[in-house]
Amino acid sequence: MKWYLTRNHCIVVFVCTLALVLGGLFGPGETFAAKPAKPEKAAKAASTAETWAKPNAIFDGTKISNMSKFDPQKWVNPEGEDIIRIAVVWPHSGPGAANGDSGWLCMTWAAYDINQRGGIIVDGKKKKIALYKADTQSKPDVAKKICERMVLQEKVHFLIGTSGSNMMKVQNEVANKYKVISVNVAANADELQDATNFNRYSFMATDATFSNGRAMAYFYSQRKKEKKFYILCQDYSYGRDMAEGFKRGLKEFYPEAQIVGEDYHKLFLTDFAPYLTKIKASGAEVIYTADWMPDCSNLLKQARQMGLHIPLAGNYLDDVNTLVQVGVEGSKGLMLVKPYEKTGPAFTDPGMIRFYQTWNDQWKNVWKAPYNAPLYKYPWGAWGAWVQNFYWTLSVIERAKSTDPEKIIKVCEGDTYRMVTGRLIQMRACDHKAIQGFRVGEFVPPAEQKQNMNMPPYHWLDNASLTGPTWDVPADKVLPWMDQKLDRCKGKNDWGK
Repeated sequence: MKWYLTRNHCIVVFVCTLALVLGGLFGPGETFAAKPAKPEKAAKAASTAETWAKPNAIFDGTKISNMSKFDPQKWVNPEGEDIIRIAVVWPHSGPGAANGDSGWLCMTWAAYDINQRGGIIVDGKKKKIALYKADTQSKPDVAKKICERMVLQEKVHFLIGTSGSNMMKVQNEVANKYKVISVNVAANADELQDATNFNRYSFMATDATFSNGRAMAYFYSQRKKEKKFYILCQDYSYGRDMAEGFKRGLKEFYPEAQIVGEDYHKLFLTDFAPYLTKIKASGAEVIYTADWMPDCSNLLKQARQMGLHIPLAGNYLDDVNTLVQVGVEGSKGLMLVKPYEKTGPAFTDPGMIRFYQTWNDQWKNVWKAPYNAPLYKYPWGAWGAWVQNFYWTLSVIERAKSTDPEKIIKVCEGDTYRMVTGRLIQMRACDHKAIQGFRVGEFVPPAEQKQNMNMPPYHWLDNASLTGPTWDVPADKVLPWMDQKLDRCKGKNDWGK
C-alpha cells in the first residue's frame, strides 16, 4: 500500500445525540450522564479541559463501577439474546501478539465497566456487551477469514481493532461488504480513509500518521535545540506516512532543521545494527521513529547496547518493560508524542484520579502475567486512548439507541467527545477521521517525574525514566490530512467545514 504526498492526515470520532439519564459515565446528554458536580470540583475539572469545541458527551471517571473482580483473562460473555456483540480484531497470536494482549485488556475493561452498570439502553432494552477474540495473526488472509467469520457466524454488530494498517484495511473492507460498523482505535495510516479506501461504515478513532508526524516536528520547531534528525521507520505505508508527516512538518515549522539520514526496515526486525551504525556516523542528534512493538523495543535496546545514547523521538516509546530493561540512563531523554494526555500535572480532577487509581489497583492486586508487567501499570499512552475510544464507541451506541449501522453513522459523523484527560476529539464527518491535539513528553529520571506524576509516590517509575516536562501541540496546528478526491470532502477546509 503506497501513500503519495498529495495527502494530509487525520483521525476519527463519534457523533452524539442526547439520551436518557441513568447516572453514570460519559457526561451531558447520555444514559451514562453524570450528576452535576460540586461547584469546586466542576471548576477544577473545567480548568483542565480544552475549549475549541463543545463536547456532545464527556467521560466522567468518578462514575466507574466496582472493578474489583475485573480480570481480562477471565472474561465471560453475558448470556441471552439482548446483548451487543463486538469482535475484538487484533493479532492475538504470532509475532504481534503483545499488541493483541493490550487490545483485549482495553476492550474488556470498558465492556466490564458498562456491564457492571447493567448495560446500555438499545432498541428500548438494556443490553450488555459481549466480546469475541478475532485473531488476525498479523496475516491479511487470516484477518479476512476471521472478520468474515465474526460477522457471518458470531453475528457481531461491530468490528473493533487493530494493530497494523494492513490488517485494518482488511477489517474495513469486510465491514463495508457486510454493512457492519468498523472502529479503528490502533492503526494510523491515512490511506485507510482516502478516496480509494473510504467507506461509510468505517471510522478512524485514533490519530493518523500525517498529524502525528507533524506534531513531533512542531514540537522541535518550538524547542529549537536539536537540528539534525535521522529517520528510521517500518517499511510499509504506516511507517513511510509517519516519516513523511515529520518531514513535511519540519519543512513547514522548522526549515533550518536537517534530515541527515532516512531508512526503512522490515517489520519484526531482530538486528538493527546496520542501521544504528549508519546513524552513529551521520552526526544525528535525534532518531525519529514511528516503530511499534516489538520493533521500537528492539531498536532502543540495541541502540543503547551499541553505545548510541542520542534521544529517540516517536509515538510508541512508552513500552515500560523495555524502559525498565534499559534503565534510568538508557531511557532518559526519549521524546514521546501522544494524542490522549494533556500537558502539565497528570491528575487534575476527581474523575481522572479515580480512573487511574482503579486501574492501578487491579494491576497490583488481581492481574496475572502478562498483565501484571510494568507495561500495564497505568492506563496511559495507547492503553488510555484505546480504552477511551471504546468508551466513546459505546457512548455513540447509547446515544443512537440502536446497533443499526445507519443510525450509528448519523450519530458518529461530526461528534465531539471529551476524554477523561480533558482532551477533546472530534469526528470529521466527511472522511471519518478524528481531529485532536497532541502532547509531547520528555522522559526524565524518577526525581524529576513529579512535574507530571503529581500524586504519591510522585514518580511513574523508580527504575526508569518517564514523562516529566510536557508540551502541548494544539489541534489547529496538526489538522488531519483530507483527500480532496473524496467526493464527500470536496470544497471543505481541514476542519471539514
